[in-house]
Amino acid sequence: MIKAVLIDDEPLARELVREYLQAYPQVEVLAECNDGFEGLKAIQQYQPDLLFLDIQMPKINGFEMLELVDKLPCVIFTTAFEEYAIRAFEVNAIDYLLKPFSRDRFDKALQKMMERRSELSTELLEAASREVPAQQHRVVVKTDGRIKIIPVQDIHYLEAADDYVKIVTQEGAFLKNKTMAFFEKMLDPQQYIRVHRSYIVNVGQITRIEPYEKETYLAILRDGSKIMVSKTGYPKLKEVLGL
Repeated sequence: MIKAVLIDDEPLARELVREYLQAYPQVEVLAECNDGFEGLKAIQQYQPDLLFLDIQMPKINGFEMLELVDKLPCVIFTTAFEEYAIRAFEVNAIDYLLKPFSRDRFDKALQKMMERRSELSTELLEAASREVPAQQHRVVVKTDGRIKIIPVQDIHYLEAADDYVKIVTQEGAFLKNKTMAFFEKMLDPQQYIRVHRSYIVNVGQITRIEPYEKETYLAILRDGSKIMVSKTGYPKLKEVLGL
């Protein structure tokens, strides 16, 4: 039996998927969810094999929700946004169904899922997440079992921390399982500067820059934090600050 969860804020879209799934008795729908928060809870509860997932939804979008999933099921996107779905397909989602989709198109997606289920890679969607405009303005993290949405303007700086990135805000520090390169591409390069291989800094938080040693510098932030600025990072910082 294949366990499935439907995550879409459009009831009619979920109803259509349920109707088409009647032809697949081996697929059992365990839950229907209206947004990413509900979807994440259902995934944690049921550990499904397959998701039918919309992209643009209230609260957090489909890509952001998937970032919070520890063990990724097979994913078939059901979306009205062709550009997002194509990108998701390129980074190894099973398939995308562009609304409104036909039974024939649905059947092809299910057949593809059956063929690829055992060999699907679980690498997921870092590149695709950059395609969703909302994700350029916020970061979604899990902290103490809860979901927290951090507006990017609240970020003071980011610091490399082994396989994670530490996101530092006025409220504290939060870990995200991403790379510094990901955030460097995601964030506004006129506001967030990669000043060191281990640091990206919000230039609006800098109060002064002090010489340190061997052609390196320290950026002093409003909260007193001292951020290392490398020899290669300093010219980029000077350019943005107009120095």
